[in-house]
Amino acid sequence: MKQEERTVCFDDELGIEAYRFKGIMQKFPNHFHEYYVIGFIESGRRHLSCKNKEYTIGPGDILLFNPRDNHTCEQIDGKTLDYRCISIKPEVMSDTVYEITGKNYLPEFSQNVAYQSEQVQLLKELHQMLLEQRTDLAKQETFYFLIAQLLVFYTEPIKTEIANVSEAVQRVCTYIEGNFTTLITLGDLSKVAGLNKYTLLRSFTKERGITPYQYLETIRVNYAKRLLEKGVEPIEAAGQAGFTDQSHFTKFFKNFIGTTPKQYQNIFADKDK
Repeated sequence: MKQEERTVCFDDELGIEAYRFKGIMQKFPNHFHEYYVIGFIESGRRHLSCKNKEYTIGPGDILLFNPRDNHTCEQIDGKTLDYRCISIKPEVMSDTVYEITGKNYLPEFSQNVAYQSEQVQLLKELHQMLLEQRTDLAKQETFYFLIAQLLVFYTEPIKTEIANVSEAVQRVCTYIEGNFTTLITLGDLSKVAGLNKYTLLRSFTKERGITPYQYLETIRVNYAKRLLEKGVEPIEAAGQAGFTDQSHFTKFFKNFIGTTPKQYQNIFADKDK
């Protein structure tokens, strides 16, 4: 049997916890939490009992527990469980929902299991960012997009109107272009736009076709390209363009341009020979 791994971390920016259980066989007794739990199984199958309903759950299924939803589960396939989840205190959920909907209330998930949910990938991406203790805009965006989607698909429908915010979006673009070498948070952009965080995210994405984070990283990559063309070494270009580390820079550069920073720089070095 592979060795158990149990990891937990708290994200100060979002105020949420992330848990990862890997290689466990533990049966969880009937219990409940005082907070929301949103999780998914990476491998293994389990029998879940929640509020007197029975489920068989496995990879691709999302678990949605409201505060005080009693539940118990155990393995049914003889294999170990790999499971990830986030926990959100009611006050944090309330603040987040207000940002998204403009309404002050605590949502209630209408179902505890969403089989083969399309939101699993988004939850997995957020969870990994939390474990890596990321502090960038991407983590904040992913959190808001995840909660917004869960509200739409698994609670009562939400009706909100998006105001004409073209000028606000342009202010955000201008701010990003002038400050891309520094740490930019969703709160910073919200203040610049004069909009709440989720309205900004949704409006910006609708108008520009990309998220604020993607816009920021594109500006950084384009600036780094110019530095590389001038002979600045990749590690220096990464720092000057505002990337937090070399691997992060290389990943985004390759995704956007199709080559590594060094390969791109060599194009111009060869021309000088």
